[in-house]
Amino acid sequence: MSTMRAGGRWIKADLRARKGQAALTVLAVAGIVAALIAAVTLLEDGTNPWRGLFAQTNGAHVWFYTKDSPRITAGDIDGVTHVAGPYRSAPVTVAQDGKKEPTSLRAMPSAPAGVARPVVAEGRWLDPAQHDGVVVERSFAAALRVRVGAPFTVIALSGERHTLYVRGIADSAEQGFFPEWTPGLAWVLPGTLDRIEPMLGRSEWVTGLRLTDAEAAQIVSQRVVVRLDDQLQRVYTWREVRAAMELDNRLLGTLLALFGVVGLVAAALALANAAGGRVLGQLRDLATLKSMGFTRGQVALLLLAEHGSLGLLGVLLGAVAGWAGTVAVLGASLVAPVPVLTIVTSTALVVLAAVGVPAWRGGRTPPIPAAPAVPPRGHLSRLARLALLVRLPPALILGTRDAFTRRVPAFLTVFGLAVPMMMITIGLGVWATLDNFLSHPEQVGQHAALHVRAGKLETAQAERLVKRDPGVLAVYPGAEVNALAPGEARSIRVRALGGSGAGAYPFPVVEGRLYGQPGEAVAGQGLLDLLGAKIGDRVRLTVGGSPLIVRIVGRTVEPDLDGEVLSVGLDSLAAKDAVPPEFHALALRPGADPAEVRARLLAASGEGLEVQRVVNPADRLTVIRVVIVALIVLLSLIGLANLLTASALGLRDHAFDLAVLKAMGLTPRQVMATLVTGSGLLVVLGVAVGTAVGVSVVTGLIDLQGHTSGVGAGIGRPPSPVTLTLAVLSAVGAAVAVAIIPARRAARAQVPIATR
Repeated sequence: MSTMRAGGRWIKADLRARKGQAALTVLAVAGIVAALIAAVTLLEDGTNPWRGLFAQTNGAHVWFYTKDSPRITAGDIDGVTHVAGPYRSAPVTVAQDGKKEPTSLRAMPSAPAGVARPVVAEGRWLDPAQHDGVVVERSFAAALRVRVGAPFTVIALSGERHTLYVRGIADSAEQGFFPEWTPGLAWVLPGTLDRIEPMLGRSEWVTGLRLTDAEAAQIVSQRVVVRLDDQLQRVYTWREVRAAMELDNRLLGTLLALFGVVGLVAAALALANAAGGRVLGQLRDLATLKSMGFTRGQVALLLLAEHGSLGLLGVLLGAVAGWAGTVAVLGASLVAPVPVLTIVTSTALVVLAAVGVPAWRGGRTPPIPAAPAVPPRGHLSRLARLALLVRLPPALILGTRDAFTRRVPAFLTVFGLAVPMMMITIGLGVWATLDNFLSHPEQVGQHAALHVRAGKLETAQAERLVKRDPGVLAVYPGAEVNALAPGEARSIRVRALGGSGAGAYPFPVVEGRLYGQPGEAVAGQGLLDLLGAKIGDRVRLTVGGSPLIVRIVGRTVEPDLDGEVLSVGLDSLAAKDAVPPEFHALALRPGADPAEVRARLLAASGEGLEVQRVVNPADRLTVIRVVIVALIVLLSLIGLANLLTASALGLRDHAFDLAVLKAMGLTPRQVMATLVTGSGLLVVLGVAVGTAVGVSVVTGLIDLQGHTSGVGAGIGRPPSPVTLTLAVLSAVGAAVAVAIIPARRAARAQVPIATR
């Protein structure tokens, strides 16, 4: 018992003597654990809003749209347990506060459905006593900024206006969030829909199928295609809905996971380096403990308890911070406890393993109190020899020699600094890629800044108006249709813009070429992966019962719908799908303000046109910049912890040399330069290596993420030379500034010359 109390007092005294380094170690480990918890939460399916919504709504696994009401029951197709619908759905336009949005108005009964029932988040569900009521899907309501009780004006295809009132706002797992998934969705009673759109030929029927096995959704979809044949308009499964609801969680989660895993390696190195350095500095104390009766195992346990407690405290703080942060942002029900416990356990084991080896070495210290651990002698590093050869000042030569006196700690310090700097460089590359998206939107398919729909005007009149505007450079008529992919039993998006010759829309083609004639197309990486196709293949699709056979001649950067988009010229579509065009895409002249052009077009048309700005995908990723800044700070803490260890070890090794150096005639400033040079060389080497490796892999890593997400490779950008230079200078400058403080105190201290 007395041995334990003595060991506890020794640990407390040592920790009090190095409060700053201990605090840095705790903060670094805590930040790494918090980043890993956030990453696994964002990557876990539980963070996907679809999962919770699907459970709450008892959702359907397969949805299909038909021209007429299909006669299908649960027993007609193997694996189907329940059928939702069929529900009649009619296309309308919602006019709200000067904005017009395409909407699917769905007829549903007032009684809650057993399968795929919307969950009311605000207000109430439909009531037969209120025939003018409407329930709006939550993301669509947020985009329109409507509240419960607000008027909801819809315009039927006939042009007739109807004013409804929002009775409720609901969540649904049957389609993705607006505006990524269009059109918007709203529910009304069947009688209300019959009044708004009495013509059945202008509507379609929506049916959902709930399956015994979710993994069989693709097989069931193929059976639906075969069974319904020409009636089928489009079909999709729960996988497409889940992907649409993920938004940017997976990209953010992947970035956090990469930083977290590499940061954990760097933190382990920092812990091992710190523990090893402290063991070297405590050899006299350890020898004294051994001579007082402490066994080898007790000494090793003391060291493990001291250095491991810092790491475990960081693990605990990081777990609490990571859990609290994800719960605050995502909700308690969306944080999976098993992955969090796995991260905490794994990190704790890594921490104990990192400090276990130095603790074991410390336990082998011989019980000879007077035996100091002197640094190795008798050799000069190549850098020290080079410094002698070029006749550098004595202070720099001595510092160059001291930097590599202990080669293993020097290597750990360089490696421990290189890893954070590599990740910082990768983070700056992600930042540069986002900046490139914003400054060059045409490289992600955003050549057009505005989309204009005819609205109240005739198509020809709308086209004349937009062409007359001085800020418009080019006008591309376009349409977007859903097509059935044979063998995949699901719908894909076909985007038709401009012509197929000189008037083709300039899609960002990164492989192959742009289409040059009707029947040619370019595709996103996600679509190529889905169809198992490559450039040069012919693809046969079905658009509203009409075949569409195209040859893929190029691959584009496609940020929408996970890259599952086929782009063609408008003249490749059948006349019924292309005439009149659904909208016009406007490319603006350099320097033209999209907001000003939009205002002019609305004024010139008497608010008859529907003008929408095209949303740059980089605008949805601004949160990543905040994450990058936070992770750079965290990695800087890890590098700083490594640097403090290196500085402390250098001062300890050469503490008795200070008096000798002064006796040789070196001024305190020269002595300080010697000490700073020793640690500064390790910093420069680590920063240089980390930056070089980061620059060499950053583009490939970003392109790999683009490829796996469906956007496609060819989007990665390295940091600019100016940014890299500033980052390197900042890292080296901060490190040298930190090293100067203890070096200055040591250089001014009065150290007596002692015989060793």
